[in-house]
Amino acid sequence: MEYELLEHEADIGIRGYGNMIEEAFENGAKAMFSIMIDLETVESEKNVEITCEAPDIEALFVEWLNELLTKKDIKEMSFSRFKVKIYKDDIYKLEGTASGEKFDQKKHKAKLEVKGASYSGLKIGKKDEKVFIQCIVDV
Repeated sequence: MEYELLEHEADIGIRGYGNMIEEAFENGAKAMFSIMIDLETVESEKNVEITCEAPDIEALFVEWLNELLTKKDIKEMSFSRFKVKIYKDDIYKLEGTASGEKFDQKKHKAKLEVKGASYSGLKIGKKDEKVFIQCIVDV
C-alpha cells in the first residue's frame, strides 16, 4: 500500500507510506493528488523543482504538500510522480521534484479541489513495518 485516504467529517485525511520517510512524503503527495485527479491519466512530461523547509519533519510534510498545490496552480499542471530528498541542518529542508503535465479537464478527469494541507491530524508513525505520515487536507 502506497497511500490511503482517511475519513474526516468535513475534509479528507491522507496518509503516505514508505520504507523511509522520503517515500512516505512522495506517497502522501500521490494521495493528495488522487483526490483531485485520476493519477493514471497524467504523463510525466515535465519536472517541477520543489524546495521548502520547516522546524520539524511533520511541519515539513505540510509545507511540501502546500508548495505542490502552489506550483500546480501557478504552472496549471497535474502531477502524478514525486521524488523527495530530506536534509537536516538547524532545520529540516526538502528538495523534491513533481512530474506531470499541463492540466486537461477531459483527460485528467478532475474530481475535488484541494485548497490546502493543514496541521490538523498531523501524525508520523509506523504500521506493518512501514513509516507513515498523515494530515488533513481542506477540500
